[in-house]
Amino acid sequence: MTKTVEFFFDFNSPFAYLANTQLPQLAERLGAKVVYRPALITAIFDGSGASTPLSIPAKAKYMNDDLARWASFYRVPFAFNPHFPFMTVPLLRGMEAYKDDPRAQAYCDAVFNAIWVEGKNFHEKETLMETVAAVGIDPAEFAERLGDQAVKDALKSNGEEAIERGAFGAPTFFVGDQMFWGQDRLHFVGEALGADFKQ
Repeated sequence: MTKTVEFFFDFNSPFAYLANTQLPQLAERLGAKVVYRPALITAIFDGSGASTPLSIPAKAKYMNDDLARWASFYRVPFAFNPHFPFMTVPLLRGMEAYKDDPRAQAYCDAVFNAIWVEGKNFHEKETLMETVAAVGIDPAEFAERLGDQAVKDALKSNGEEAIERGAFGAPTFFVGDQMFWGQDRLHFVGEALGADFKQ
């Protein structure tokens, strides 16, 4: 049976962006599958009693430095988006709507990169539609799927499930019943998937 890692994330999280630059390759190397679970981070904060790091000035400053360190460590581009934060519900519904589509990974990568590399403004609806079109998804079809009640319900359910299973932020990963919070826990995610980093 193929092992799976569930990836609960919000596009508003720069740490989820960093995780997404590493997780697919890690899973592929270990013969595992990534199950994408988009979830609204504000709902997770509210439901778990947690709060955004930006609410604490000293923590926010440290977070900015830490993001730069990790981007350098992973050798990936990163730039804090000047338009942050966004209302990511449409972006997350898009991921939920296309999670079983072959273009799902391309969509996920494109949205993360548009926010955390290219600094695009997702307060403007046109930005999302341009991003969607660039990965071969018809914008009209995409807009129709966003209005699907099943998609709306699934996104809400993802957040509720994450809270019930103990999540308090994003990114959060589950390998079976084991929970790992933060992109800096990918080492342990790998071990849970069968990697032996102690050799």
